[in-house]
Order: sequence, then C-alpha cells, then structure tokens
Amino acid sequence: MFEAIFASAIKALPVFLLHLGVTLAILVLGVLVYMWVTPHHEARLMRQGNVAAATTFGAAVLGLALPLAICLARSVNVADIVVWGIVALVVQLATFFVMEFVFKDLGRRIENGDMAAAVALGSTMLGVAAINAAAIAG
Repeated sequence: MFEAIFASAIKALPVFLLHLGVTLAILVLGVLVYMWVTPHHEARLMRQGNVAAATTFGAAVLGLALPLAICLARSVNVADIVVWGIVALVVQLATFFVMEFVFKDLGRRIENGDMAAAVALGSTMLGVAAINAAAIAG
C-alpha cells in the first residue's frame, strides 16, 4: 500500500512543483509590483526600523498570499492560477489605492511611523483578501 501511495506522489510531483512555483512567482511579482506602485518605500523604511511600514508590508504579502492560496487549491491548471492570481493582485492594489484616496496622506503617515494608519490599511487589505479568496473559491 505504501508503495502505491509513494508511486502516486512521485508521479504527481512535477505538477505539484509547477503549480507551487507559478503561485510563488505570482506572489513575488505581486509583492514587487505593490512595492513599486506604493508612494512609500517599504524596503528602505523597514531597514530603518519603521514598524508601520513593516506592518503594512506584511499585510500586503498576506493579502496577496491568501487569495493565491485559494487559487492554488482550486485550480485546474496553471492558466487558472495565473488568471485568478492576476485578479487577486489587481483587487489588492485597488484596495490600497481606495484607502489612499479615502485617507489622502496614508503613504506619508506610514513613512512617519503612524501605526493607526498602518493597522487601518493592513486590516482593510486582509479583510478584502479574505473576501477575494472566498469569491475565487466560488
């Protein structure tokens, strides 16, 4: 019995690695795009010890990872992962820009270490990510 399970796992390994790799690549690309389009420089701010920037960056990573995890779990092929991964990224970026519009100086507040702004943005991004993941799951 163990041999059959092992043989099945070995046979499925290439597809597993492909799907995992594509999903992780979308996550990395999504995080890089997020860092590129936001008005504040997360990497520099985090190196300086800015907890507000680290909080929003962590929420952005989780906000992308949650819907991507559902994409991976529910996908039927790589194209499915890519399409829904792009949708997840667009939704998360739109969430940031809506929050930036509502709280006009959100980027500056995060640069200044304002934890209230960071928690508001991070919580909103995670909330939207949970709803986005559920919508992707169907």
